[in-house]
Amino acid sequence: MPNNDQKFSLKRRSICATGLGLAALGPLGLAGCGGDAGPAALDAAGAAKAGGAPRRQGATTARTFVHPGLLHTEADFTRMRAKVAAGAQPWTQGWNALTSNGRSQLGTPPRPLVTVTRSATLNNTPQMYIDIARTYQMALRWKVSGDTAYADQAVVFLNQWSSTMTTLTGNADRFLAAGIYGYQWANAAEIMRTYSGWAAADLARFQSLMLNVFYPLCHQFLVTHNDADITNYWANWDQCTIAAILAIGVLCDREDLYDEAMNYYKTGAGNGTSQQAVYYVHPGNLGQWQESGRDQGHCTLGVGLAASFCEMAWNQGDDVYSLDNNRFLAGAEYVAKTNLTDANGAYYTLPFATYKNVNVTQPGLSSAGRVSVRPVWAMVLNHYANRKGLAAPYCALQVAQVAPEGDGGNGDQLGFGTLTFSRDPYAGGVAPSGLTAWWSGGQMVLSWWGCANATGYTVKRATAAGGPYTTIASGITNLLTYTDSGMAPGAYYYVVTAQTPTGDSAPSAAKMAMAGTGLHTRLMMNETSGTTAADATGNGHAGTLVNGGAWVAGRSGNALQLDGVNDYVALPQDAVADLADFTIAAWVYWDASRNWARVFDFGSGTGHYMMLTPRTNGGVIRFGITTDYGVGEQGITGTAALPTGQWVHVAVTLSGATGTLYVNGAVAGSNTAMFHAPFRLGSTNQNWIGRSQYAADPYFNGKIDDFRIYRGALTAAEVTALVNS
Repeated sequence: MPNNDQKFSLKRRSICATGLGLAALGPLGLAGCGGDAGPAALDAAGAAKAGGAPRRQGATTARTFVHPGLLHTEADFTRMRAKVAAGAQPWTQGWNALTSNGRSQLGTPPRPLVTVTRSATLNNTPQMYIDIARTYQMALRWKVSGDTAYADQAVVFLNQWSSTMTTLTGNADRFLAAGIYGYQWANAAEIMRTYSGWAAADLARFQSLMLNVFYPLCHQFLVTHNDADITNYWANWDQCTIAAILAIGVLCDREDLYDEAMNYYKTGAGNGTSQQAVYYVHPGNLGQWQESGRDQGHCTLGVGLAASFCEMAWNQGDDVYSLDNNRFLAGAEYVAKTNLTDANGAYYTLPFATYKNVNVTQPGLSSAGRVSVRPVWAMVLNHYANRKGLAAPYCALQVAQVAPEGDGGNGDQLGFGTLTFSRDPYAGGVAPSGLTAWWSGGQMVLSWWGCANATGYTVKRATAAGGPYTTIASGITNLLTYTDSGMAPGAYYYVVTAQTPTGDSAPSAAKMAMAGTGLHTRLMMNETSGTTAADATGNGHAGTLVNGGAWVAGRSGNALQLDGVNDYVALPQDAVADLADFTIAAWVYWDASRNWARVFDFGSGTGHYMMLTPRTNGGVIRFGITTDYGVGEQGITGTAALPTGQWVHVAVTLSGATGTLYVNGAVAGSNTAMFHAPFRLGSTNQNWIGRSQYAADPYFNGKIDDFRIYRGALTAAEVTALVNS
């Protein structure tokens, strides 16, 4: 971890360790130094709206924000009031935790600051976050009890801070303060905007505080990451930032801010995005958290921040909880299980994929900070289990461990989720969902999402769509995965059912998967004109010539000539998204030897890609695949560069964890510790032959013939047969 205010940059191909020392850091870890001055100050955009229906995803009309509509809606407060009035549990326990907490009491005046500073030498943020907690808790007491004395005191806190504070500063930790406390302030204010005793002018002044002091720092961090390498900052930095931007967007009726946060969570560059925060999803939908090799306190903090973001978006009509097959739930279950013990008092054993960033390599799960107990789990469990009917067994154990959730304590979270997020159990039947099946290492690895009331699962298989299905495993408990093996090559169809107290559930949606090897894409390059390289398999994976290219005599029939200037071939969206084990093979005639040209490069940018280059700076052929930028690339390195001026056959295979690189049928390199596979790249929109994800790399100069992609890994003998065909 870097020292405070130390800048970092990672050259794409080499990492210089000079100056990258370790240092004791503040409560949220990595820090860098100042970036740009940020955007100009912004004014609140008009008066707050009273409410309305949310805009659903894909809508083209302007959004009408729901108010209150951040962590809590009016429907939520109606539920809380009814449950507390009835003495129902666990709501009453949650209410008692709130009303007995010292920060929720009347009579304590606010302590506003003109300048809030968070740095290594001065940190007066506790004075602010304690006042945020008081404001939020008094707002809750008013909404549940109806006692306006709490509303009046909450308004005093909001007004004094908005009329006093002008500056938020410090070292890199100022970005953390802007993010964490920005989304919390916005939540307190969002509740109070429904109070008739808060004047419109005072609300507008508070909105200006959020827009002029908190938002610019959050925006600056997302854009510049404090001038550091993109992998330098841990997930929590992005996550608190986008939580604040989204919350401020709702509070201030700013659709542009809201969309900025939503777009970043889905497709942004940093470690707080959906795919990066949950670094690796293991079989059974256990999602390794980006900070799991660091310490557990930051992991549980990340769960709380990501859940807050998802919940706020949900209350505005956007479901990011379910993004990428409930990827956040996979991460939450992994973190929850990490911080629990089994019946014998031993910590659970979890799988771990080595994680790297610009500063560290983490080969295993960290026990630092274990057990981390935070009041963040009720929000997660009640969405997935009680809203959606999905199984979240380890989150449920965390809820039982923490309940009733009380004060956030150290300012990292607002707390009191037992009162605010508890819901009645899901009513109705749910079938297992999200079934995936990947052919890897000669086996079919299945994973699925379970049902909240399930006691076990049954896996069934068929050789035709619609069945008949045969049970291949039953009585599966405590796992959401099964590995099928021993079947002949071909297409198979799988479903999963759950055993529940009322009988077997309906089956999951069927999942078709291919066992063995078979052609996925074949671009023979035999065209004589036009800009389309046809897919001979009939699978619809044709390539499109971009910026030229010429059809010329090839090794067999015609080939495609690329000029090394800007010609390349684009394959369709998600060209390899349905592959685990694979083979890519082609005949290549390289005219000009230039480092880092590409035979192929499939990905979505410099963070997620798989590529083959004829020559690196080290003068050798290399295959690489990563979901974590160049620093996290897993590769197969050859012993020499691809020769020029002659036809050469190249092939790359992956079988389970073993990758092999072939040149003219001979093994040129191998790696037996590869845990990435094409499907782990996520959605890819830049699937190229002859062009790199990196803009500075040269285009391929030469000819390509008979470009093939296979499902499954060809054997060495089968690769040799391609060479001799």
